[in-house]
Amino acid sequence: MACWILNEKLSVLLLLVWLGLNLYLFIDTFHWYEDEDAYTYTRTMLGSTLAWARASATCLNFNCMLILLPVSRNLISFLRGANINTTREVLTTIAGVTGVVITVALVLIMTSSTELIRRSCYEVFWYTHHLFVVFFIGLIIHGMGQLIRGQTSQSLLLHNVTYCKDHYLEWEKVTQCPLPQFSGKKPVAWKWVLSPVVLYICERIVRFWRFQQEVVITKVVTHSSGVLELHMKKHGFKMEAGQYIFLQCSSVSLLEWHPFTLTSAPEEDFFSVHIRVVGDWTAALFKAFGAEEKALKELGMLPRLAVDGPYGSATTDVFHYGVSVCIAAGIGVTPFASVLKSIWYKCCNPNTVLALQKVYFYWICRDPSAFEWFADLLFLLETKMAEKGKNDFLSYHIFLTGWDESQATHIALHYDDTMDVITGLRQKTFYGRPNWDNEFKQLAEKHPSNSIGVFFCGPKTLSKILQKMCSSYSSVDPRGVQFHYNEESF
Repeated sequence: MACWILNEKLSVLLLLVWLGLNLYLFIDTFHWYEDEDAYTYTRTMLGSTLAWARASATCLNFNCMLILLPVSRNLISFLRGANINTTREVLTTIAGVTGVVITVALVLIMTSSTELIRRSCYEVFWYTHHLFVVFFIGLIIHGMGQLIRGQTSQSLLLHNVTYCKDHYLEWEKVTQCPLPQFSGKKPVAWKWVLSPVVLYICERIVRFWRFQQEVVITKVVTHSSGVLELHMKKHGFKMEAGQYIFLQCSSVSLLEWHPFTLTSAPEEDFFSVHIRVVGDWTAALFKAFGAEEKALKELGMLPRLAVDGPYGSATTDVFHYGVSVCIAAGIGVTPFASVLKSIWYKCCNPNTVLALQKVYFYWICRDPSAFEWFADLLFLLETKMAEKGKNDFLSYHIFLTGWDESQATHIALHYDDTMDVITGLRQKTFYGRPNWDNEFKQLAEKHPSNSIGVFFCGPKTLSKILQKMCSSYSSVDPRGVQFHYNEESF
């Protein structure tokens, strides 16, 4: 509980620090350009737009310094109207050309990052996102044109701005008002982005080194639900439950890397992923592995895979609580395969001191047959738990939200069977959606003075509901039940 509260406070503190720094930089730069004598005549021509533009640019430089940090995965794992003539004039300057380039690059990056494009045309998102290289190069070059010109230091010594700004007609006629001399401001963007760029280059070197490491595919399984299961080994590979990796297959694409949640447990001597066909890349991977044919290719004939990772996720904290509630919706069930396997191994190891005493698992899906591999895993865990006398350690609840009339009739006819007609498990499937008010109320009553970790992977709409439930059913008294929410939305 203390760790969770500390993390929440730290997140709020970092947000406040970030907002505060942006505010400070904007105000400080704004006032500097509004008051600095060197820009008196520039202000006369441009007015307050000079200060607004430069203050905004400073904030842009500061945030560009930070923007590369979230894409350094290893660091995170270790620790998100002018006229035609004017237009021609702008496009003939370094600042003008680079300004247009970085603006276009930024617009393309932002528009291709929308959920619609990411889901329907992932390759467009992937390749367009690499325009960040163009963006940062343009940002560094942008200031070299020295478009913003201020009065030189030597000129300020000879030219009395306080007097001369109100006596233009006396320029060059009196000693204290010689013709002012101007020079461009030296570029400063590189100072802001140099450190994170160096860090990012180091990050890419680490990823390249990982790319060169050999990945041995030890087993390939195809499931009837259109899922490809890959077992792999790699020297020095260490993982935790719930983590994910990035996969690259050179025979499919030389540049694309795709994230997949690990479905193996850390206690196993291999690591595995389950890949379902949901796009062009996964379809091509299926074909490359011969999964569309009746017989898979021999292991020695399989295409080469490169692995980057593993990287952390919220579900890795599931073992830190006495009681954990794992909630998955649809494909969000994948990270919990690793978690549930690891729970089994830890329960069976007498030398393991486990803080986790109880696990509740909820799975909401429209069609369980699409994830039959996970139903098989649950059946195996159910059998092993029963053999070890640990039936009470894991409670699972499967909710089916989609079925037709024929399925409903079949379900009704076999309702009294020992095994569930849909999953083959002893625990019967529920039909419809869970009543989260009732579920959380029961959890609070069963564990009145516990810190309960709630872990969710699924759509954002359901995530908001669960977050609200955690807040509503957490006791005002810190000694009472407390629900701590952790999410991975998609």
